Amino acid sequence: MNSEKHIAIVGAGLVGSLLSIYLAKRGYKISVFERRDDMRKSTGYQGRSINLALSNRGIRALEEVGLAEELKQQAIPMHGRMIHDLQGNTNFQLYGKEGQFINSISRSGLNRVLITEAEKHNVQFYFEKRVTHIDFDQTEITFQDSSKNKFDLIIGSDGAFSSVRLAMQMTDRFDFSQDYIDHGYKELHIPAGLNGEFKLEKNALHIWPRESFMLIALPNPDGSFTLTLFFPFKGEQSFEHLSSNESVNEFFKTTFPDAYALMPNLLEEFFTNPVSSLVTVKCFPWAKNKTLLIGDAAHAIVPFYGQGMNAGFEDCRKLNDLLDIQKDNWEFVLNLFQAEQKPNADAIAQLALDNFIEMRDLVNDADFILRKKIESKLHELFPNKWIPLYSMVTFYESIPYSTAYQIGQKQKKIMETVLESSSIAENWKSLNFFEIVSQLN
Repeated sequence: MNSEKHIAIVGAGLVGSLLSIYLAKRGYKISVFERRDDMRKSTGYQGRSINLALSNRGIRALEEVGLAEELKQQAIPMHGRMIHDLQGNTNFQLYGKEGQFINSISRSGLNRVLITEAEKHNVQFYFEKRVTHIDFDQTEITFQDSSKNKFDLIIGSDGAFSSVRLAMQMTDRFDFSQDYIDHGYKELHIPAGLNGEFKLEKNALHIWPRESFMLIALPNPDGSFTLTLFFPFKGEQSFEHLSSNESVNEFFKTTFPDAYALMPNLLEEFFTNPVSSLVTVKCFPWAKNKTLLIGDAAHAIVPFYGQGMNAGFEDCRKLNDLLDIQKDNWEFVLNLFQAEQKPNADAIAQLALDNFIEMRDLVNDADFILRKKIESKLHELFPNKWIPLYSMVTFYESIPYSTAYQIGQKQKKIMETVLESSSIAENWKSLNFFEIVSQLN
């Protein structure tokens, strides 16, 4: 009986909270241990607060636990990118077809809903409970207060700097890598208007691409926007050179003029909010005896495809599916899960890095915009044969990340050849689209 098994989940973040609901609904006794205090009771919660882009993979998991409709009420649909140039002019680029969109949602708001729902299923949360050691042979956790508890299974969902993974790193034949990019991020803010109106287009993800860096903005239900500056740590244009009120004002005024005009608290926020780093984490195996890594603990990625949370939620759904198929035989499930999901994790990690270049460098590029037009026409004419890479990743949750990546690489080579055609900008509508799509076979 599942009810006889006691599973420990380390980390009460988004993935750990969602997974606890899945497993509690299967009948397991679930205890979740979180090193921070209860974010629902604390006004000074210091977790990451970048707004999240909830898309189909994440929504499907939320549907399975009965929370999708409730959380959609807290989200704002974003139908495309709104590109802002140096003069403050804008250009809107749809993400997909009519009716396809991603959703801006608050990380902390989503997390609160998941924890509260988990408690309704008798999940026990233990806050301010830091893990210091894992005994993989005994399936035992040691906590900071020196107390110890044994479990039937331990699942580490404690993020990119996972204590469970750190314990695995001390074991034999465990592969691990972490790669920081040269850019950090700082969160800023555009307040709502006097009557709660949005000062920018509400249903878009706003991007100020500036080649080697960028500013983005996601809408909030109260009419405000959460902004994130992705900027190098060092160099001629970098955080290290924005050290005075004058330098910050001058930089924003000249580089993001239309955003600057809407940021009355820029200086206070810039010098109060921290600069945080961005890291890709890869490791293998994800399972050691009866201990499993999941979500960012197994595969942290940079945020430029908006898929970190969605990938973690997909982990939860895939794990639950395997438990159905294998009738809760965890020994089989742990091996199958890591074998199936590791290639997908590696693929979305690479896609996320690639998309940073696209967002900051290419979205204003004439060839890039033309390519998007051609691919949109291909998808319109052959909807089941040519699906743009972004759509495969974001809107087609039945396509694994690894498959999307492989197809995307083929599409990229085909489009590079197409764009070399003479007078392509003027003549693209007369292309032989059937011949182009047939090259995917």
